[in-house]
Amino acid sequence: MELVGVRVELPTSTPIALLRERSGDRRVLPIFIGGPEATAIAFAMEDVTVPRPMTHDLMKNLLDDLGVSVESIVVTDLRDGTFFAEIELHASDGVHRVSSRPSDAIALAARTGTPIFADEAVLDEAGYTADDEESETEGGPDEVVEQFKEFIETVNPEDFAS
Repeated sequence: MELVGVRVELPTSTPIALLRERSGDRRVLPIFIGGPEATAIAFAMEDVTVPRPMTHDLMKNLLDDLGVSVESIVVTDLRDGTFFAEIELHASDGVHRVSSRPSDAIALAARTGTPIFADEAVLDEAGYTADDEESETEGGPDEVVEQFKEFIETVNPEDFAS
């Protein structure tokens, strides 16, 4: 899968991460995510530097310092409208798979260049073809890019500070 970006679903203003198959039908997998995770993904995609590390930057730094590599992200399941994912880590003592929210896994992958995958069953249930996306979105891919740019311009790291 490739990370296409983050867009805001209207009229609810709910952020969505968009993944797309790299080959085959090139189905798009939309995953509803939270605002902080959308910001983290968008900042990583745009190479935005923040004065202090965000949570996913901290995760990456911790893993790097411990000599652990992030090998893959897999969206593994969709149950009752909730997506599930796993992060595959390689450490000196072997392979570890950690359960994760897809949004956190994607935010980490955006920082590490880690490949993202989705189980076929998840794509069959929630994915749709790019043609479907264009008919659902008036302006097609260009509008998605514009929505993403608007989101980036309006979001601020301080919005998520506690």
